[in-house]
Amino acid sequence: MAAMKSLLIRLGSTVLALWLATLLIPGIAVDSDSTVETVVTLILVSVIFGVVNAVLQPIIKTVGCGFYLLTLGLIALVVNGLLFLLTGWIAGQAGLPFEVDGFWPTAVLGALFVGVVTWILGVVLDRD
Repeated sequence: MAAMKSLLIRLGSTVLALWLATLLIPGIAVDSDSTVETVVTLILVSVIFGVVNAVLQPIIKTVGCGFYLLTLGLIALVVNGLLFLLTGWIAGQAGLPFEVDGFWPTAVLGALFVGVVTWILGVVLDRD
């Protein structure tokens, strides 16, 4: 039960962070006409974002360990931006009205913003 609660908190945090990103960062948008469609889109994009990060990020960190050390971790901004851009592309291929207008600065700022907001919300909401 605790795992389900944690998963729902993470999903909700990511949905909220993505919604805030669409409001605050130019180039990230949900092009829908209704509130219900926007919410469903944000939930599905959050799931896509979680799967992309869960599957690809560990592989990239393992393979690119040397780059992380060489750049003192700054390559993580590039990797997270690319994963965010990939999420936008997958959402577009799935027919979802979610758009990310390019890598720099949109995807990098979007990934950074979503990461920070979800971390803060996780710290605040996920108390046992």
